[in-house]
Amino acid sequence: MKIVIEGAGEIGSHLAKMLRAEANEVTVIDNDARRLSALNAYADVETVSGNPSSISTLRSAGVAKADLFIAVYPFTTQEVNIVSALLAKRLGARKVIARVNDEDCLSAENRLLFKELGIELMFYPEKSAADEIVQSLRQVSAMESMDFARGKLQISVFRIDEESAMVDLRLQEFVQALTPEETMLFRIIAITRDEQTIIPKFDTKFQFGDLVFTVSKREGMASLVKHFGKAEKPIGKVMILGGTQIGEMVARSLSSQLATVKIIEKDKARSMELTSRLPDSVLVVNGDGSDSDFLYEEGIRDYDAFIALTESDESNILSCVVARKFGVSRTVAEVENIEYIRLAEEMGVDTVINKKLITAGKIFKFTLSGKARFVKYLSGSNAEIIEYTVAPGSAITKAPLKDLNFPRNAIIAGVIRGSDSFIAVGDTRIEDYDRVAIFALPQTIKDIDKFFKTS
Repeated sequence: MKIVIEGAGEIGSHLAKMLRAEANEVTVIDNDARRLSALNAYADVETVSGNPSSISTLRSAGVAKADLFIAVYPFTTQEVNIVSALLAKRLGARKVIARVNDEDCLSAENRLLFKELGIELMFYPEKSAADEIVQSLRQVSAMESMDFARGKLQISVFRIDEESAMVDLRLQEFVQALTPEETMLFRIIAITRDEQTIIPKFDTKFQFGDLVFTVSKREGMASLVKHFGKAEKPIGKVMILGGTQIGEMVARSLSSQLATVKIIEKDKARSMELTSRLPDSVLVVNGDGSDSDFLYEEGIRDYDAFIALTESDESNILSCVVARKFGVSRTVAEVENIEYIRLAEEMGVDTVINKKLITAGKIFKFTLSGKARFVKYLSGSNAEIIEYTVAPGSAITKAPLKDLNFPRNAIIAGVIRGSDSFIAVGDTRIEDYDRVAIFALPQTIKDIDKFFKTS
């Protein structure tokens, strides 16, 4: 697949590296020589220096033959990305995607308008990150959770604590302790340990620090949480460190759901701006949230969740550690340096948010067969969750799962069929129009995609 990316900023560079690793032909446009040089240092991609909305530059980058054009130019107004995407479409690009920074563009009416103009996807990374944070607070016992079909199926991530009864327990022993009803409600699908993700076998032992990936029906979640020794503690009071775009959007969303939402913002002018923009129920405090004494004075011990969203990864991680020491049960940190994600989790941060990974998932599905509805990169592993809609006649429907020679480093976790959902097992036979949730390691993606193409 030929892919042209407009913008060698943080997100554009990450997409270029990721998409090139999937054997795509990638070209990146930017007018900043330093950004292009930095990208060339670690990614084998073609680069074109020039104005991103210049027709001659777009022609030079080969957009006329591009299968996918991605407009993610950094530090500019969204109009540059929109214009570039529209020009690329007119020049011949098959599919075009544009980054925006205005929620109004994402309304159903406006999305339809832009789609009619030729832009297949408009995405706002900060809004996606805010939505994911709000979603993470709904499932307070798991580190991360993804809903399918409005929660009929859930894929969740649990950390094995030092005191957990699951330490040194074999998977087989865990399964044998389940009731027959429970085996139909959830299953363990993968484990991440020492930065490696594995599909466990029956003799695999759980270890302290493991991240365990599970799939569950809605009615099985309570039982699953009990087996992991977690407690469902409702979130009522939230403290947000950092009045960034994401912080503002999270506060606005939570203000209608929770009793108490407080933002700590260091910059006085930004604090005043937030006070005028946010609902009266959100308390904005001007102060240094990196000061533990200040957090104590602001009553951090009384909060159920702490969300760190400053522009410093290090401050976000460390402030979450401090919040934990003060007894806050749920912590969330924005960590944009991917190399720091594992560190954050090892230091006890419950949920790590990374805009690049969220964006990558939204875009990666456009490189697949067209039947992929949803792709999500998991922050705690190198794995991905993919949801497919099964087209009539595709290979996945030809036999029971155990007879399909499905890739070893992937597992079909669950199936949604009409109004029903169920956990997939070896005897499961996938049917036309099923929605299928798959847990997969990156090297298997192209092989998986073949199963969902029509013959």
